[in-house]
Amino acid sequence: MRLENSLALLAKGYAWLPDLRRASGGRAVGTRLGGLPAVGIEGPEAARFLYDEDHVRRSHALPEPVQGTLFGKGAVHTLDGEAHRVRKAMFVQVLMDPAGIDALVGRTTAAWDDAAREWVTRPQVVLLDASSEVIAGAVTRWAGVPVSDAEVPALAADLRAMVDGFATAGPRHWRARRARGRRERWLAGIVERVRSGELDAPPGSALRVVAAHRDLDGGLLDPRLAAVELLNVIRPTTAVAWFTAFSGHALARWPEYRERLAADPAFAEAWAHEVRRFYPFAPFIGGRAPRRVEFGGQTIPRNAMVLLDLYGQNHDAQLWEDPYAFRPERFLGREIGAYDLVPQGGGDPRTGHRCPGEQITVALLAALAPCLARLPLDVPADQDLTISLRRIPARPASGVVLRPAAAHG
Repeated sequence: MRLENSLALLAKGYAWLPDLRRASGGRAVGTRLGGLPAVGIEGPEAARFLYDEDHVRRSHALPEPVQGTLFGKGAVHTLDGEAHRVRKAMFVQVLMDPAGIDALVGRTTAAWDDAAREWVTRPQVVLLDASSEVIAGAVTRWAGVPVSDAEVPALAADLRAMVDGFATAGPRHWRARRARGRRERWLAGIVERVRSGELDAPPGSALRVVAAHRDLDGGLLDPRLAAVELLNVIRPTTAVAWFTAFSGHALARWPEYRERLAADPAFAEAWAHEVRRFYPFAPFIGGRAPRRVEFGGQTIPRNAMVLLDLYGQNHDAQLWEDPYAFRPERFLGREIGAYDLVPQGGGDPRTGHRCPGEQITVALLAALAPCLARLPLDVPADQDLTISLRRIPARPASGVVLRPAAAHG
């Protein structure tokens, strides 16, 4: 009989599924989670298996607390089949256009430069918070949503809360729910103004595309659901602040990379991939089996949960030499398979459930990490830079405090 593992997940966090698999001696392991049978799987073939809708489906798979905080109810992540492909095409149009990505990167780096001139006048800045404000303001305006400079800090705080509270109970979770409710109401009102002609959305912007999108049934999205999907452009982009904070952490631990990161664009892209591989972000993703299937010697009952171990795969010694060493060089000249590096899922982002904004994440991080390396600020020693694997989502405990060098001797 498989034992319930919810308490073990809470106790171990990111290490739970890798430890469970190691104890079983294979790439697949059976367990129970939330009272349901579950199978944890890992590796490129496991990723292919998960993204095959004949084996695993996402509809009805996301727990309500995750929908109520991170993704939003009715979001594209909850759909399968043709309904998913039609809704996903809206995101592909917005998030995977090279010119649009370049425009977002340019807007964000300009906003970073403006903010950095003010950061150097402060006694200190918290990198996670400060970079989230830069990114939130830039991506919201890029999406065509009007927001004033005075509104950006509160917006960024709400977007951080949605990311920070999806996998926990207590204050962080309820803060995330309240933030989502506020921002869904705000964006739903903006969508209604666009549709009525009161507000003009820029051509090709996320706001115009989402406001005009018609789903598989031919109908416009309900304003609240349109707000959910707009947040699914703005929120995950703002979450690049987590990777920016991890970059600050990496520069504090391995300062020998600073000069090269600041000067070499190819190395900056390799850095972006290694930060995403090395540091903990999403622990796993999953769905439900529509029928009885098998993988890795494990029988997966109908309606059982199937969990792809993202953290474990990104630290698999069969895929990555010395996987617990931080080595950006490993990605120089390396072709990355669609099912190998999976911090934001695997497969084809145009048609499957892999995040369509992954190209934006890589482009933004590859642009902002060199900006960070060039900042005339240091990471002082008198802060807590530990990263607990029990906390989901993980983050440096201090958020990475930066100070002018003279401020700490």
